[in-house]
Amino acid sequence: MNIFEQFTLGIEEEFQIVDPETRELRSHVSEILEEGKLLLGEKIKPEMIQSMIEVGTGVCANIQEAREDISKLRCIITSLARKKGLEIVAGSTHPFSKWSEQEIYDGDRYKLLVDELQMVARSLLIFGVHVHVAVSDLERRIQIMNAARYFLPHVLAMTTSSPFWLGFNTGLKSYRCEVFKKFPRTDIPDHFESFQQYQSYVDLLVKMNCIQDGTKIWWDVRPHCKFPTLEFRICDIPTRVDDTIAVAALFQAIVAKLHVLIDKNLGFRIYHRRLIQENKWRAIRYGLDGMLLDLGKQKEVPVKDLIRELLDFVDDVLDPLGSRKEVEHVHTILDRGTSADDQLRVWEETGGDLNKVVDMLIQNTQENVPQHCF
Repeated sequence: MNIFEQFTLGIEEEFQIVDPETRELRSHVSEILEEGKLLLGEKIKPEMIQSMIEVGTGVCANIQEAREDISKLRCIITSLARKKGLEIVAGSTHPFSKWSEQEIYDGDRYKLLVDELQMVARSLLIFGVHVHVAVSDLERRIQIMNAARYFLPHVLAMTTSSPFWLGFNTGLKSYRCEVFKKFPRTDIPDHFESFQQYQSYVDLLVKMNCIQDGTKIWWDVRPHCKFPTLEFRICDIPTRVDDTIAVAALFQAIVAKLHVLIDKNLGFRIYHRRLIQENKWRAIRYGLDGMLLDLGKQKEVPVKDLIRELLDFVDDVLDPLGSRKEVEHVHTILDRGTSADDQLRVWEETGGDLNKVVDMLIQNTQENVPQHCF
């Protein structure tokens, strides 16, 4: 087997359910779920907030298969929503809907979460994208996670889509990250010496009744406790499907490149969490317009320059993975900007009309998504 065939993919996207007339979120997931389950089975599921719906691909052999799957999923749930007079939006916060007006989905898991975390859970009106990349060896999974942490702020800066919260321009490109920070066990993970050290940490938390299992560890990247994958969770959800695919392909390439280096006994330098966290804040605040810390050179560098360096770093694995076209779309994102940049531009051009921002999000969520899928 080609060693690059092992890096299979999975993508999960969380969408807003929006009323196209009022542009407000609507707690109508149950109406979409019933027919959605018949069409998609386990690929569609509710989340804690009833104005959110999550879809996830199957295990995809390559990025082209992931594109086909995620595009079809967007098409299907859009069709189901429109049957009910609703639209779906890919954006990590709604520009003005209030968390206090959202209904909680009636499920035991979510009741327990709200009971434990109270208002912290109720106010979690955010939407994300999670990318799984297969790493079957447990020890290798931890080694790659340790090194990959450095690149997380770079990729976050490419995906920002949450500049507004409760009707306010927050001044941040990813306010979602700040909302999620209220949850325990979030942000950049620590460095772990081995898988056993990580597992001992999880076991200790379970033993002391802090968590039921590893799914309650919500780091920006984590070894998944049920699947043989590294799960990347740092990103805002890109509004355009092309951007989601580029990000998934880039995460796959980072994993593959680090795997190759480890095989050659060439490690990637491991940086302290506290330094990577500084870069995460800069990505949250400024997105693609800011400076990140080049921790090797110990100086500030424009984030776009560091992303281009990242593209150079993974270049030699793109052809074996068959993902060059998808990863090269990152250059389009750097030139055009992110969803947060689009939202702020519309807001400024319309004198602060957040309804127009929602209209733009509805339109861009459908860009390059097939219109007929069943």
